[in-house]
Amino acid sequence: MDIIEKALKFATDAHEGQTRKYTGDPYIVHPIAVSKIVESVTDDKEVIASALLHDTVEDTDVSLEQIEQEFGPRVALLVENLTDVSTLDQGNRKTRKRIDLEHTAKAIPEAKTVKLADLIHNSGSITKYDTKFSVTYMSEKKQLLAVLKEGDETLYKKAEHIVMSYYKNT
Repeated sequence: MDIIEKALKFATDAHEGQTRKYTGDPYIVHPIAVSKIVESVTDDKEVIASALLHDTVEDTDVSLEQIEQEFGPRVALLVENLTDVSTLDQGNRKTRKRIDLEHTAKAIPEAKTVKLADLIHNSGSITKYDTKFSVTYMSEKKQLLAVLKEGDETLYKKAEHIVMSYYKNT
């Protein structure tokens, strides 16, 4: 089993029973979609694997240590770069998002590529299914774009287009 197949199985098991907020689809459809977007711009198997694993530490009981044990230090670093670090006791949403933005700003370029793919995939469902929250969400994504310029140029342009189109159409 190669690292991508292993990451898919690991992420599927970790997210077992979780569903997407707006569609009710099994949660794993999101990491798979993000990995496919990443795969469109790189053949780096560790980056693609990190796309599949990008929400495991944040949204399940999986630890970074487990990721490193199963997938090695580079994948663990990528997942760590992709994991929000703020906690609910650190203030309101705006404060927590600022903390997470500062963390993302320090991420390596490959992690920023995965973050761009995540933004691209999430933006579609949030703007479609939750127009009220999408105002807040897209404002946060506009700020996020400012620190993602080191990610893949093609995905950056696509993400920027999504965010700017949202503002043109609202």
